[in-house]
Amino acid sequence: MKSQSPTRFPTRTCVACRTARQKRELVRVVRRPDGTVQLDETGRVAGRGAYLCSDRACWSTALGRGAIQRALGVPLPAELRARLEAEAGATSGAGTAEAHTAHDALTTSRTPLTIDANEGETIGTE
Repeated sequence: MKSQSPTRFPTRTCVACRTARQKRELVRVVRRPDGTVQLDETGRVAGRGAYLCSDRACWSTALGRGAIQRALGVPLPAELRARLEAEAGATSGAGTAEAHTAHDALTTSRTPLTIDANEGETIGTE
């Protein structure tokens, strides 16, 4: 009889704290092939992704160090930066439950922000 190995889940690394976590625990920012940058709610949008922990301290660190821009290879559009800063500031110092609630609110927004990284303009929502 074969022994069953434990279930393995996809892991990704936070661009700020460099901690490896399960993919579903992280927030993904993606640069799509057409050059737009957006938050990826599903984790399946085609393109280059950068992952952030639900911990808002990581968001502030990543924005301050330019880690997201470096990982995506393009400047972070002002609108997306402002959205991430607002979410990071709104829950700074929050506990884990509050951080996950803020993560859910950010990633389940009914109007995802799609920004053209080449022009820095909002081109619409999907």
